[in-house]
Amino acid sequence: MLVSLRQLMDHAAEHGYGHPAFNISNIEQAHAVFRAARKLGAPAVIQFSSSARKYATDTVIAKLIAGLEQEYRDVPFAVHQDHGSSFAICLTAMQTGFSSVMIDGSLEADHKTVASFEYNVNITKKTVEAAHAMGVSVEGELGVIGSLETGTSDKEDGHGAEGVLTRDQLLTNPAQAAEFVKLTGVDSLAVAIGTSHGAYKFTKKPTGDILAIDRIAEISKATGGAHLVMHGSSSVPQKIQDMINEFGGKIPQTFGVPTEEIQKGIKSGVRKVNIDTDLRMACTAAIRKEFASNPAEFDPRKYLGEAIKAMSELCEERYEKFFCADKIGSFKGKSLIEMQSFYSKK
Repeated sequence: MLVSLRQLMDHAAEHGYGHPAFNISNIEQAHAVFRAARKLGAPAVIQFSSSARKYATDTVIAKLIAGLEQEYRDVPFAVHQDHGSSFAICLTAMQTGFSSVMIDGSLEADHKTVASFEYNVNITKKTVEAAHAMGVSVEGELGVIGSLETGTSDKEDGHGAEGVLTRDQLLTNPAQAAEFVKLTGVDSLAVAIGTSHGAYKFTKKPTGDILAIDRIAEISKATGGAHLVMHGSSSVPQKIQDMINEFGGKIPQTFGVPTEEIQKGIKSGVRKVNIDTDLRMACTAAIRKEFASNPAEFDPRKYLGEAIKAMSELCEERYEKFFCADKIGSFKGKSLIEMQSFYSKK
């Protein structure tokens, strides 16, 4: 059943867990996520970035959403637009059938200049008004997602601040977050705590000086328990790095966000954890191994089948470590039409 992300986050808050939100761009990744969710009795969240939408096309994505509802009718799930950098991108996502959108107003329309608080509030509020009228939930962002280690933002679909940023810009201010949530009416808030997109997040295992997990509890308290979101939170497992390199890859040593740190975040109010790189790397490792082990193989169904297995195992691990296994039974979903009524009464 397709539901709004707001419903899944409300349930997560009530039952003390977090949703791994997997960025996908093809059917293999979709099957991996949903097979793991079905096996462990967990709700599912899939996300498409703007570049993933261009790759897969909205026409195909709309059919995929319908197909997932039929094939995995026992799994409640949300489809989310990740890093929508404009109102137009969010609107077309809703028209495609997405049940949740993120409007990233942390940067201005040029996608590289850090936006003022007022700009962010205005574009976020505009998106919230349109989305809630359709029963769709909205994620906003405050602070610039980027590295406290380097002082720079990263590029997500070409969307990223230029130059060296201050620590204040790279960390979400709790008091400002409270005002932002109140003024915009967002359903969830992506916070900046030192995580970043891609595989190369940290040059060492992160500690409090470069990964400000404690800031999450401060933001949660200031906002009265708003649903918080961690971006750039792939853990980049060492065993997957090693497998890629064992079978011909050249991945430099890198460190992701440790799952134990994510667990701390979940216990402090994080309800959605974005994961993209981990799925890509698991897929790549499995295919490289299959090519090396069976060099005569040329049937994509066979080597991509191995990739699905590897990605699904990773998804299962995230469902378990984020405490969301066996949660389907207590979830009672509403349609997007019913959510329109919910929002109109607020």
